[in-house]
Amino acid sequence: MDAMTGGAPDHAAPARFVPGGAYGRLAKWLHWITAVLMLVALPFGFVIQHVKDSDKMVFYAIHESVGLTIFLVVLLRLAWRRISPPPPLDARLPRPLRVAATAVHHALYALLLIQPLLGFFMTNAFGFPLQGQTAYLGFIDLPKFMEAVPWLGNALGVLHRIGGWAILVLLVLHIGGAVWHQAIRRDDTLLRMV
Repeated sequence: MDAMTGGAPDHAAPARFVPGGAYGRLAKWLHWITAVLMLVALPFGFVIQHVKDSDKMVFYAIHESVGLTIFLVVLLRLAWRRISPPPPLDARLPRPLRVAATAVHHALYALLLIQPLLGFFMTNAFGFPLQGQTAYLGFIDLPKFMEAVPWLGNALGVLHRIGGWAILVLLVLHIGGAVWHQAIRRDDTLLRMV
């Protein structure tokens, strides 16, 4: 029986060996949804400061809504990991590589939770809560919870920029590791998530 649909397994699909086992269907969906959202959030975040003022609100609205959605999806991913733990890493993988992979995953999860919160608190500290033009998803006003505190906004802005670059570095390591496993080691690690 197929665990996700309750139906019979698809016998037409060729069997493949995936060391340590593959992630479940929901885990895969949540992973790729996060990836697509990050393909929107990161570029928008990096270019906002270079956009002319008359167009900035659109960029902020998209960036902030996507960032908050990433936060919610990551919470869902972590909850699902508690219910359905991920398959173990291939035992044949050298210990330093297993430690590195685990560290990158944990750091990515942490930053994908911290980064949207920093952005949310920063916009509130600058006096721009997610309301009106920058409402979540364009129509959900989130409550304002503080008055403008510019020095706090600036401090949070620095941390948010550092977080953005750190996520970019971790993504390069994550994607580079997956490609390296598939192209160089040829150990089918990539197949765990496709």
